[in-house]
Amino acid sequence: MLREQNNLTQTQLAKALGISRSAVNAYEQSISVPSTQYIVELARLFKVSTDYLLGLDSTSTVSISGLSEKDVEVVYIMVQHLRGNNKPDR
Repeated sequence: MLREQNNLTQTQLAKALGISRSAVNAYEQSISVPSTQYIVELARLFKVSTDYLLGLDSTSTVSISGLSEKDVEVVYIMVQHLRGNNKPDR
């Protein structure tokens, strides 16, 4: 799911990780499991936690680094709106 959301092919992801395309395919088909090293690399690449990748945490995060205070406020308002709470608590 993360690979597709980031518009990456299996080949592109494999190249980024330094592994074969068939290894990426095996991960996606649950034929094999990435080593700890690749779980950490995948987490960094997709900007998610290793717990998220391992299915221990269903919460994903959005990086707001580099955004202005006003931009952060807009993101916060959008999230609240999407959750059905049109009035931010702030």
